[in-house]
Amino acid sequence: MEGVTSGGGVRVVSRRTVRPSTPPLKEEVEVIHLTPLDLRLIRTDSLQKGVLMPKPPVSGASLVNALEPSFERGDGTLTVSLRCTGEGAEFVHATAPGVAAADIVSSVYTPSVVRDELHSFDPALGADAAVEALPLVSVQVTELADSVFIGMTLNHSVADGAALWHFSTPAPVLQRWFVETWPVSIPLPFGKLEDIARQVKRTTVREAFFTFSTASVTELTARANGEIAGTAATAAAAISSLQAVLAQLWRAVCRARRMPPEQGTSYSVLIDCRGRGKGIPPGYVGNAAAFGKAEATVGEIEGRGLGWTAWLPNRAEASFDEASVRESAARWVQQPELMFITDLTSAATALATGSLPWSDVFGNDFGWGKPVTMRSGAGNKTDGKAAVFEGPERGGGMSLELCLAPDALERLLTDEEFMDAVSLPA
Repeated sequence: MEGVTSGGGVRVVSRRTVRPSTPPLKEEVEVIHLTPLDLRLIRTDSLQKGVLMPKPPVSGASLVNALEPSFERGDGTLTVSLRCTGEGAEFVHATAPGVAAADIVSSVYTPSVVRDELHSFDPALGADAAVEALPLVSVQVTELADSVFIGMTLNHSVADGAALWHFSTPAPVLQRWFVETWPVSIPLPFGKLEDIARQVKRTTVREAFFTFSTASVTELTARANGEIAGTAATAAAAISSLQAVLAQLWRAVCRARRMPPEQGTSYSVLIDCRGRGKGIPPGYVGNAAAFGKAEATVGEIEGRGLGWTAWLPNRAEASFDEASVRESAARWVQQPELMFITDLTSAATALATGSLPWSDVFGNDFGWGKPVTMRSGAGNKTDGKAAVFEGPERGGGMSLELCLAPDALERLLTDEEFMDAVSLPA
């Protein structure tokens, strides 16, 4: 509602719909059928990512395309597809004169105003786009005291994080990856759309934002590879910089959670299928991610070192195989299983990382200068969920946005081994 001020001082000035300059004619409307990689996320919160810009905009924003959900009922089943009707995307203009850039970047902890008030609406499951008539794409531009925050909300059953940051080349590819044996469109075992919704008990978490400099990432990577040099693991691929950073995090979180040595723990790592599988090109707009799962006991993680721990996600990623992804998707078509993010971070013993440090976040210069930093909204915030972004140096550094139970996060911030690798905010 226009003119409403929130408890955090964020006031919505206006809401409008941005439509393409040449909407399609009725007979030209394109229908995009969702794949198993899309549909499995229809119970997952919308993606909510945002960038802090150095100064207010001097011109309006433009979103040239939009998608509208279309639902067809069957005999005890329903199908979900997208119709490119040009209905438009939501654009929200807000102000928060009591919030400054320093309020966001000067603390390791993420302030609640960023999580709860700088995006267009509260976390919503993918199916809510139709049930509650929510937009699939929504952008909120909030003018702060000395800067601007652009919060983007994207229905996760439509696209993944790589697509969310896709503002430049290569040209986006909207055509979906389908295998010849799959039905078009894929029936879901629900009588009506409302049946898809699942009430999820959201745990209380706190968030922190950690930056690893290029030098720190280089040191961790060298240390991890040095520790496994001359072992059987050396015959496999070298430890990557991302795997070394995630291993540093995994070990520290195990200590912070104070789990017993015999406790099992896992790390689910994101594997981008773009460019790795036929029909999934680099510019693919849709969900194109698989998860590799690394598992061990807490005692092994804490006792066998950074290199061995990094070798576990290394092997999980190396297990990616296009044939196995196709087989898994084919099984999904026969027996659909919808996921929620807590499936990856259950019982406060696991970690899961979304996003990728290769997304060109800092390359998104809309004419006002490059972003200062990025932060996420409230969607998909569970105990053990991390998001990884490119670092502000853009030379190999990384940033991690981490959600943990409050007491565990507090202990993590006093963990010298972990914090020695982190660049603290000024």
